[in-house]
Amino acid sequence: MPESAAARPGQEQLEAVIEDTVFRNEENGYSVVEARAGREKVTVVGTLPALAAGEQVMLEGMWVEHPQYGRQWKATGCEIRKPTTLLGIERYLGSGLIHGVGPATARLLVQEFGKRTLDILSQEPERLTEVPGIGKKRAQQIGQSFQEQYAAREAMVFLQSYGVPPALAVKISKVYGADAQRKIRENPYRLMDDIEGVGFLTADRIALSLGVPQDSEYRLRAGIKYVLQEAAAGEGHTYLPREALLGRAAQGLRVNGELLEHQLDALLFAREIIALEVDGEEALLLSPYYYAEKEIARYLKLLMGAAQTADGSSVQRQIRDFEKENDIQFSENQRRAVSEAVQQGLLVITGGPGTGKTTIINCILSLLGRNVLLAAPTGRAAKRMSEATGHEAKTLHRLLEFAGDEGKFQRDEQNPLDCDCVIVDEMSMVDVFLMRSLLRALKPGTRLIMVGDADQLPSVGAGNVLGDILKSGVIPSVRLTDIFRQSEKSLIVLNAHRINRGEAPVLNQKGSDFFFERRPLAEDAAQAIVGLCQKRLPAFLGSDFPARDIQVLSPTKKSGAGVRQLNKMLQEALNPPAPRKQEILYGDTAFRLGDKVMHVKNNYQLPWKADDGSEGEGVFNGDVGFVSKVDTQDRIVTVRFDDERTVEYDYQQLEELELAYCLSVHKSQGSEFPCVVMPVVGGPPRLLTRNLFYTALTRARKLVVLVGKEEAIAAMVRNNHVAARYTTLLQRLREEIGTPVGEDPFAAAGEGSAP
Repeated sequence: MPESAAARPGQEQLEAVIEDTVFRNEENGYSVVEARAGREKVTVVGTLPALAAGEQVMLEGMWVEHPQYGRQWKATGCEIRKPTTLLGIERYLGSGLIHGVGPATARLLVQEFGKRTLDILSQEPERLTEVPGIGKKRAQQIGQSFQEQYAAREAMVFLQSYGVPPALAVKISKVYGADAQRKIRENPYRLMDDIEGVGFLTADRIALSLGVPQDSEYRLRAGIKYVLQEAAAGEGHTYLPREALLGRAAQGLRVNGELLEHQLDALLFAREIIALEVDGEEALLLSPYYYAEKEIARYLKLLMGAAQTADGSSVQRQIRDFEKENDIQFSENQRRAVSEAVQQGLLVITGGPGTGKTTIINCILSLLGRNVLLAAPTGRAAKRMSEATGHEAKTLHRLLEFAGDEGKFQRDEQNPLDCDCVIVDEMSMVDVFLMRSLLRALKPGTRLIMVGDADQLPSVGAGNVLGDILKSGVIPSVRLTDIFRQSEKSLIVLNAHRINRGEAPVLNQKGSDFFFERRPLAEDAAQAIVGLCQKRLPAFLGSDFPARDIQVLSPTKKSGAGVRQLNKMLQEALNPPAPRKQEILYGDTAFRLGDKVMHVKNNYQLPWKADDGSEGEGVFNGDVGFVSKVDTQDRIVTVRFDDERTVEYDYQQLEELELAYCLSVHKSQGSEFPCVVMPVVGGPPRLLTRNLFYTALTRARKLVVLVGKEEAIAAMVRNNHVAARYTTLLQRLREEIGTPVGEDPFAAAGEGSAP
C-alpha cells in the first residue's frame, strides 16, 4: 500500500483513488468515502472537499479502529490530483458532481476529447458543442458547473496548504464559492471581515506567503484594526489614543508610522474606526465598540426615565416583616438598598463579601412578587443564585435566548423579555456587548437591578461596565459596607475586607477558615498544594470528590507554581492514567475520562444537549465541567458542564479546552468554590495586585489556604495598581444623563476608565 513519510509530525499519508461517497454533510464538509489504496478497499472519514469517483487523492491522517465499522482512515487533510487515465476521467465526470453530466454524457465527452477532456471543460467549454446532443446553452451550463466545483475544491486544498483547518476551509469555500482563490489572492485580509474565526495572524500568514507586500494598504488597514481588536480582547480597552494605536501598529507591522497615518485616515473616512475626544485626547474606536457604549448610555437613560413609584411607608413595613420572618436586622444602608430597588427603574447594588447582597435580593423578590427574572454571566454564578434564592436563575445568554450565530439573541427590541424586573448578579463580569444585548431586550418600564462587587477584577471582555456606571455618579447606586452578622466570624470575609483596605490578612487563627502554609520556593509550594488537594483537604472537608470541591487558583500561568505546571501535577495526582481509563492526547495535554476542564473560547456554533432534553448552540469562555466520555476511535471528548449541558468535542475542537484543576484568577470570576487553594510565591508586580488577591479570596465559600511566603502576601496587599481601561462609557453616561446624582464613591480611590 503506497504510504509516504512526507506528512506533518504525528500524521501519515495515504494515496488512494475515490470510488464512492457514502455520506456527506454539506454544512461542515464531514464525509464518509470509499476509496481504493493499491488493492485494498478503504473507508475514509473526516472533513473533506466534495470528491468524485475516479479522483486520485493524497490523504493525510492516521488509521483508527471504529468499534462498529472497523478499520478506517481518519483524514485531516486532502490533496486532490486530477485523474489521468481515460477510465478515471470518465468515472470522475459521471459521478454526478457536475450538474448536467451523467455516466452516458461522461462517456461521450471522453470519447470525443480523450485525455484532454478536463482541460477542455476548464479552458474551452464552448467546444463541448462538438459532442452530439450538447447544444450551446447546455455546454455553457456544464462548463460553469465544472469550473465552480473545481475552483471550490482547489480553494480548500489551497487554504489547507496554509494551515487553515479543514472545517474553516469549508466555511470559506461556502462563502466565496468559485471566486475563493481569486478573492483571497487579491486581498487575503478580507477573510478577517467576511469569515468568523479568521484573525489577522492567519490572514497575514497567507498574505505574506502569497507575496503581498509588507506595506500593502490592505495589510496596514487590517493591522491597525487588529491592534484595536487585540487591545479589546487582551486588555479590555474599547479605544486607544491615536499615539498609542499608531505606535503599537508600527511596531507590530514593522513599517513606517507615516504610512500608517494615511491608512488610518482612510479607515476613519470609511467609518470602520470612529474618532472621539476623551479627556482632551483623540480616542480611536472600532465602530462596534463605539456604538455599543453609545447604546448602553441611551438605554440606561430610558430606564431611569421610567422610574417606578411605590408607597414608601408600605415598603418600609414590608421590609420590617421580612426581617422578622428571617430573624435578621438590616443596617440603614441595606434597608435603603431594598427600598431604592423597589422604587427606582434602575439601581446598582455593590458590596464585598458578607455585606448581605444575596439576602437583599431575597427581600427584593419578596416585595416585587413573581414576575422577576434572575440572571448571571456564567453557569456557576447562575446556579449559585438559584440555590441562594430558591428562584430559577439563568445565564444571560440563555435568558436572552442565544440563537447560535455570533451576537444573535432571540430576545431584543422586537421580542423583549416578558417581565416586570430583571436582577443581574456578578455585574463586574458583564462586558459592553453583553450589556447592550441585555438592555435591548428590556421593554420600556422594566426595572433593572444590577448587583456586583466593584472591587473585583473587571470583565474578561472589553469595557468596564460596572466600574464606569458607578464612577459616572449619574445612575442610582447603593454601596454596602456593613458585614452581615452571619459572616462576622468568617476570616475569609474579614480578611477580604482587610485586604481591600490595604491591611494584612490575619493568618492561622485557631478554628478559623483561613490558613497559610509557608513554602517560599515555587516548586515546593506546588508540591505542597498537590498534597493538600490529594489527601489533607479532602479529609478535612469530608469530600470524596476533591476536583469538584477544591479549586486551585494561581495568579500566573507560567512558573513552577503557575496554572500550567499545577494542572499537570494535579491531573497526575487526582486523575492518574489507568489501563481502562480512556484518554486522548492533544498537543502536550492528555484529556482523560474524569478530568476537570474549562472551555476557553466563545464558540457560537458548538451544539449542546441539556439534562432536561433541550438543545442549542453556544459554549462560552469560562464554562467549567468534567470529561464524561472519551471515544478514542473517533477521537471525541464529551464534557458535562456545571449548568447540566453536555457537549461533544471532535479532535480539532480540543484546542478550545484546557485542564481546570488550577485556574487563573481571571478565569475564576463569577464562580464560587467550597475551598480555594492559592500559591503566593511572588511574580510580576503587574499581575500580583491587591484586587486580584481580593478577587481570588472572595471565590471561597468555606475555606482558603494560601501556600508560599508572607513577603508575597504583603507585596500583593501593598500593590494597589489597577490596570485601568480606556473606555468611553463614563463620558457617554454623563453626556446622556447629565449631572451626577450624588458623590462619586470611587473618587477617593483614584479609579478611572483610562490610565
